[in-house]
Amino acid sequence: MVQLKEFRIVMPMSLEEYQVAQMYMVMKMQQQSTNGDEGVEVLENKRFQDDVFGKGQFTSKVYRLQSKAPAWLTTIAPKDALVMQEEAWNAYPRCKTVIKCPYFTKFSLTIETVHRADNGTSENVHGLNEEQLAARQVEIIDIASAETDYWSYAIGSSSFDFSKFKSTKSGRGPLLDGWQDNYRPVMTAYKLVTIDAPYWGFGYRLEQALLAGERALFIESHRNCFGWIDEWFGLTMQQIRELEQQGDCLLNEKISKPALLTDAADCEQRFTHSSERQVQQVVRT
Repeated sequence: MVQLKEFRIVMPMSLEEYQVAQMYMVMKMQQQSTNGDEGVEVLENKRFQDDVFGKGQFTSKVYRLQSKAPAWLTTIAPKDALVMQEEAWNAYPRCKTVIKCPYFTKFSLTIETVHRADNGTSENVHGLNEEQLAARQVEIIDIASAETDYWSYAIGSSSFDFSKFKSTKSGRGPLLDGWQDNYRPVMTAYKLVTIDAPYWGFGYRLEQALLAGERALFIESHRNCFGWIDEWFGLTMQQIRELEQQGDCLLNEKISKPALLTDAADCEQRFTHSSERQVQQVVRT
């Protein structure tokens, strides 16, 4: 049975700030989670243009997540069943991500994201029909919540206490009860997750496990977006794009894969020693 769930993540920042924050967060979390055996391999990172999204950035990645496989899954499949292939089209403020698993060839996971300058009150940003709206579940995520579960520990759980947090550079924080209703600036990432695992006997359980995993990842990544605000606040899109592409090259070095070729030039030719030092600083902080 196809699972359809919309997560609404309200953030204490503007749309323009979130674009930088999200790219910085992805870069840093990928660096932190990648080593010689597991992590993220970047196959492509290039500009694209089509009739659906217009202009944006296309990425193709492989995620090796063997150690995060639930125990019950390893009883029916090897640990490398959690090797995922991801293709993403980022035409901010619209994005689409498609994830497939070579081991489970019928499995598909799609995340469609719309970003809006509101506090999570828009009811149908994805333009769903009546049948889809009836099937859709909605959950509003509070990044100030410190609740944890199995997937929180598997993915990682930050120690930020946003009830006491205060940004030095922006002056934002703390986030107290009900902050979403009166905080300015504010924006929301509306993430529609569609999962289909048509396998008799364990398909539904796999769908629920992956929904829970995506939820935990959304919480952790967006808590980091705000918690790391003093690291990315003030960066331009050009600066963050250069750091991202240099970071992609370092990721592939960590996981012992060939250096990534971008649509411009080889890593060593494209980036200065200064930008490489900046990426190394991101990894250490």
